[in-house]
Amino acid sequence: MSQVSRKVRVAVVFGGRSSEHAISAVTAGAVMAAIDRDRYDVVPIGIARDGRWVLPPADMNLAISDGRLPEVGGEGSALALPFDPDSHGLLVVEPGEVPRTLGEVDVVLPLLHGPYGEDGTLQGLLELAGVRYVGAGVLASAVGQDKGFMKLVWQAQGLPVGPYVTMTDREWRRERKRKLDEIAELGLPVFVKPARAGSSMGITRVTDEAALEAAIETAREHDPKVIVEAAIVGREIECGVLQGVGDEPAEASLPAEIRMANQHDFYDFETKYLDGSTSLSIPPDLPADAIAEVRRIAVRAFEALDCEGLARVDFFHTPDGRWVLNEINTMPGFTPTSAFPQMWAATGLDYPSLVDRLIQTALDRQVGLR
Repeated sequence: MSQVSRKVRVAVVFGGRSSEHAISAVTAGAVMAAIDRDRYDVVPIGIARDGRWVLPPADMNLAISDGRLPEVGGEGSALALPFDPDSHGLLVVEPGEVPRTLGEVDVVLPLLHGPYGEDGTLQGLLELAGVRYVGAGVLASAVGQDKGFMKLVWQAQGLPVGPYVTMTDREWRRERKRKLDEIAELGLPVFVKPARAGSSMGITRVTDEAALEAAIETAREHDPKVIVEAAIVGREIECGVLQGVGDEPAEASLPAEIRMANQHDFYDFETKYLDGSTSLSIPPDLPADAIAEVRRIAVRAFEALDCEGLARVDFFHTPDGRWVLNEINTMPGFTPTSAFPQMWAATGLDYPSLVDRLIQTALDRQVGLR
C-alpha cells in the first residue's frame, strides 16, 4: 500500500522499567482514546517492567480502577528489534512461529515516564532507527530527567532556581559527612528527591535533621543519585509549553495553580493520582503581568534545554512576587486529572487537538541531527 493511500501509523509506547510504569500506562490509555482513528492507525506497544517489548491484549485495562494501577505483563507477542532502520517496521516474534513484520511506523508517541524511557534512552533508539517521535530529543530528555543538571543549565542561562545539593552514589558512600554538611547549609525544611524520578516517587519532606539520612535512603531506593532542595515558600504554579508550528517560537499555555487538601504536606503520588484531593485553578488568581511573566519564563526554560514537542514547567511563586523554577517534565502526564491537557484546554486547544498537534509536529521535523 502506498504512503499516500494509507493512514499515518502511530506507535504508542508505554509502561517501561521505571517506578512510573503504571502512570505511563494510564497516560497511554487516555491518549489512545483521543487519537482520531479516521486519520491515524494506532499500534499500542507495552514495555514490561523487565524490559520486554510486548503487544498488549486489546482488552487491557489502562486506567486506575478502585486504587489498582495498570501493569504491562509478559502477555502478548514479544518484539525483537523494536524498530528496523531499513523499513521503520516492528518485528514480531511469537513462540513457535516465523518472525513477522507489523508494518511501517511513521511516528512514535513515547509515553514513558522516568528512567529508561523519558531520559533519552528510548529517544536514542529511535534516532538510531531514523524514526520520528513526539517530544524532546536525546540531550533535552536526559537533562530534563536529571534535576541536578537541569538546574545547572537553567542557572547558566540566568534563570531563577532555588538552593540545592546533589549527591551521587559514590559521594554518599565515601564523602557522606561532607555532603551532609553541605545539606545542613540549606537549613530546614528540605525536600529529598531521587534525582531522576518523577510522579513524586521517593520524595520526603524533612523537618528534623535526625530524619535526613533515612529520607536519603528512601530516595536512593529509586535512584542512586539524590537531590536535596531547600523548601521554597510559595504557591505551586505549572505552565505547559508546546513547540511552535513550523518556524514559530514555542508557546506557553495559561498557567495552573495546584490546590491541595490541608492534610497533605506536599504534592505526593497519592495526592496526584489516587485520592482526588487536589484541584487546579486555571488561570491562578494572579495579576495579568505575573501570568505573562510566568509564561515568558516557561518558554525560556523550555528553550534553554533545547526541548522539542512539549513540556510542563513547574514553578513556585513566592510571597514577594518572585518566580522560582522547580522542574521541567519533558513528557508530562496525560491522565484525565493531569494539568498539562487541562491547561491547554483552558488556552483554547482541546485534548484531541492537542494530541493531533503533537503528532503533526513530530511528523514535520527532520530525522537525525537538528
